[in-house]
Amino acid sequence: MGIIKSKQFRKLPQVLLIGLDSAGKSTLLFRQQRGVVMETSPTVGFNVATVELDKKTSLTVWDVGGQETMRSNWKYYLEECKVLVFVVDSSDRARMGDAQKALKKVLNDEHLKGVPLMVLANKKDLTNSMTIREVSTLLDLDSYMDRVWEIQACSALNGLGLQQAFISIAKLLKKS
Repeated sequence: MGIIKSKQFRKLPQVLLIGLDSAGKSTLLFRQQRGVVMETSPTVGFNVATVELDKKTSLTVWDVGGQETMRSNWKYYLEECKVLVFVVDSSDRARMGDAQKALKKVLNDEHLKGVPLMVLANKKDLTNSMTIREVSTLLDLDSYMDRVWEIQACSALNGLGLQQAFISIAKLLKKS
């Protein structure tokens, strides 16, 4: 990403973008930041990007790798998290149980107490994608009554719902 001044990140709210591998986290982030689809490879470690929503609103977004071996490292990114964004592949029914377990584990961390949650049901452009109600049910989102959460469908490839999702993330930041 090049050289980035560390002071910049202290001034902007931190958004943590996590989810299982192949959910489309990096594609989604770079699509929103740059307006184009970039070829990505599995994230080893993390990506950091500043997403400008308008002249007054910018978000620092940390995109952390979601491979099974990387998930134990998620805890190191939680301390300064102001909004958690959990991305799921809405066309991958077979892995929703794994996604539900990963989300539950991370939300139980003490650093995320009271932190708002945004679930992005990515890959909505695929014909076999689940509805947000199905994704919500499979992730057991209704059980998180002590937390503000939202769920939105989106597509990193065609940009469907991304701008609205990031506007909602900014609103969650203001509420927290």
